[in-house]
Amino acid sequence: MNNPAALDADVLVIGSGAGGLSAAVTAAYHGLRVVVVEKAGVCGGATAWSGGWAWTPGNPLAKADGVDEDPELFRTYLRHRLGRRYQPERIEAFLEAVPHMVGFFQNKTRLQFTPGAKIKDIYGKTPGAGTGHRSVGPSPINARRLSPRVRKLLRGQLYETSFLGMGIVAGPDLAKFLSASQGNPAGLLHAVQRVTAHLLDLAVHRRGMHLVNGTALVGRLLQSAEDLGVDIRVNTPALRLLADDDGRVTGAVVRGPAGECSINASRGVVLAAGGFPSDVQRRRRLFPKTPTGAEHWTLAPSTADGDGITLGESVGAHFQTDVESPAAWCPVSLVPYRSGRVGTFPHIMDRAKPGSIGVRRDGKRFVNEANGYYDYVAALVAATPEGEPVESWQIADSRFVRRYPLGMAKPLPVPLFPYLRSGYLTKGRTLEEVARKCGIDPEGLRETVERFNQNARRGLDPDFERGETEFNRYGGDPKVGPNPSLAPIEKGPFYAVKVLPGSFGTFAGLAADGRAHVLDAGRRPIPGLFVAGNDQANVMGGFYPAGGINLGPALTFGYIAGRELSGATAYEDDGALPPQS
Repeated sequence: MNNPAALDADVLVIGSGAGGLSAAVTAAYHGLRVVVVEKAGVCGGATAWSGGWAWTPGNPLAKADGVDEDPELFRTYLRHRLGRRYQPERIEAFLEAVPHMVGFFQNKTRLQFTPGAKIKDIYGKTPGAGTGHRSVGPSPINARRLSPRVRKLLRGQLYETSFLGMGIVAGPDLAKFLSASQGNPAGLLHAVQRVTAHLLDLAVHRRGMHLVNGTALVGRLLQSAEDLGVDIRVNTPALRLLADDDGRVTGAVVRGPAGECSINASRGVVLAAGGFPSDVQRRRRLFPKTPTGAEHWTLAPSTADGDGITLGESVGAHFQTDVESPAAWCPVSLVPYRSGRVGTFPHIMDRAKPGSIGVRRDGKRFVNEANGYYDYVAALVAATPEGEPVESWQIADSRFVRRYPLGMAKPLPVPLFPYLRSGYLTKGRTLEEVARKCGIDPEGLRETVERFNQNARRGLDPDFERGETEFNRYGGDPKVGPNPSLAPIEKGPFYAVKVLPGSFGTFAGLAADGRAHVLDAGRRPIPGLFVAGNDQANVMGGFYPAGGINLGPALTFGYIAGRELSGATAYEDDGALPPQS
């Protein structure tokens, strides 16, 4: 189209995940006309498929619960974890804005939070590590409280992290479901009530209506955006940025269902398109031991293919790849379905449960399995010799698989045969048999399990110190002693699931300053261009010091960008007061 139609706005946001919607809601709250364009047919990106938790140290919900930490503790922890990649200006901007961001959304929008009172920082032995209250997650919401259009726009729960499409919240909700598999009456009642309500919703509404995790986060943000008059357009990719003669970004040309449209954004543009986890060529260039780029499986949608990075580079933005890791690693397994579709399951909680280990093809362990998902993949990549495929197996016995999930396989009363029939699970009467079926060295696995069992009975792991931090123990089973993260693997038959390198999203991204301005190669701000979410180079320098360090900075720098675009000065301009206890 030679003369595309035109639309005038104050702000254009490209992308509809946590970062983009945070910027849109904040800017709209301050009176700006905001348009959000989304390449996919639904909103939410990888955020909608996430657990929804955000790392927000010093947040007002913690203070309302009586936890008022000295911010120097946060800096101490991050300095030790990030080392030379600690970025004082951006870290300070993040830490300063976090309490105001949480207070703003909690008090002025539909986004309501639940405090992560028991969620620990991953590296508990590091000075400054937190033992709770440094995270918030979205409060569950019934979809009936959302408008019909918001329900239509909302990306659904990732099936692999659900039960029949029903989301389960990490914490008490998950604990009750797991206790049901062990015959606990209260757990059984909880499970029956939740599943029955979900099945009724499927029958009546053809979808689950109890939204939790990332779907609750996106649903609440979308409803907040609609309440504030944000114009949200799906199936509308951005084709190119517009700039004036002085190099100021003034909008973009997009292509919607009706054709091309030029959106003029008088205040500026926010790039928040989700990074490049689905861009195979960038993966090939930047990810370690991924020779074709296809040896990696992401948990992000296929539309997160680097469009925001490309748009930024087209006007001189610097694509910053000098980070500790180019991606937020997560171990995954591939789930074959009878339809021919292959799903991707993230191994988040199962690795920490007692009675399971991860091994490579030599049958040896390579990591503290109860540490963070980032650590598992980083260690797997490091342990894999050049030229070998990066792969591992999670090994467990019959007691484990009936008490806890093993990847996608659910504990009692869910049967195992569908996972065995599809080949997702491998079963053997002995460790040697399961090893031979998987291509693992049988002798190596036997020796590893014998050593592991001897120590596990005493509650010890001298090789990897599993269970020695509160983060490890929290992920274990409190009913197991002396170490809730350790139990022997000894009762056949034995089971294995193949675990591969994956990611939640990318850490390499567009260089930015503490006010979310996009920077060029000379570290000069590009006028009118802002960035949030995974399009932004990771504020943690490519490290993963705590759960929720994707969503915490995404929400916070989106909030900062929205305020910058509106010209807001003091954080008090938002009118958000700390929640009252």
